[in-house]
Amino acid sequence: MSLWSTFRAFFTAGKGVLGGLSEEDAGNDPVALFHCWFQDAHRSGIYLPESMALGTATPDGKPSVRFVLLKGYDEHGFVFFTNYRSRKAAELEANPEATLVSHWAILQRQVRLEGTVSRISSKESEEYFHSRARGSQIGAWASAQSEPLATRRELEIRVKKYEAEFKGGEVPLPDFWGGYRLYPHSIEFWQGRADRLHDRIKFIRDGEIWDRLRLYP
Repeated sequence: MSLWSTFRAFFTAGKGVLGGLSEEDAGNDPVALFHCWFQDAHRSGIYLPESMALGTATPDGKPSVRFVLLKGYDEHGFVFFTNYRSRKAAELEANPEATLVSHWAILQRQVRLEGTVSRISSKESEEYFHSRARGSQIGAWASAQSEPLATRRELEIRVKKYEAEFKGGEVPLPDFWGGYRLYPHSIEFWQGRADRLHDRIKFIRDGEIWDRLRLYP
């Protein structure tokens, strides 16, 4: 084992990574396993463990990737929020098949979710929107996300405009802003190992149950 591999093994062991991923540890419920790993990521001190890479594509197959923040998950799917006029939203409306990836480097862990995305209810979006800081609410109104911006000053002027417009009152949910839920068809868990013979366990949805299989690293 190289010096770097030895250091990495000791470093991740200190973060709670003591071995690989067995079928017994993986269990039969990928959402429950994701929850365990997500909690481990929080406890390890990772900055923004809820950040996930969202991969989308146009109908003719041109891909794009950006990071979003995971705001909720359960057996029904994984939720994130955005401007419905953004590039990601336009691609999701035209082609709802997408991928979310969590990568927690110091734990040598990665989770990849592939599935179909749909908008959440306006009620759910409104509840989350009103839980945000007021500055973030104003920002949702002020930012014409993904559109060209001549200068930073132009954005600052728009922020002041909406601060004045909503001064003294509640900031309403914009009709162009809200959440999406990815309903996964497959969830793959990757656990790094010092010998590079990593563990990969994939769950594939089959109706109401999940089929589990191990993949070559």
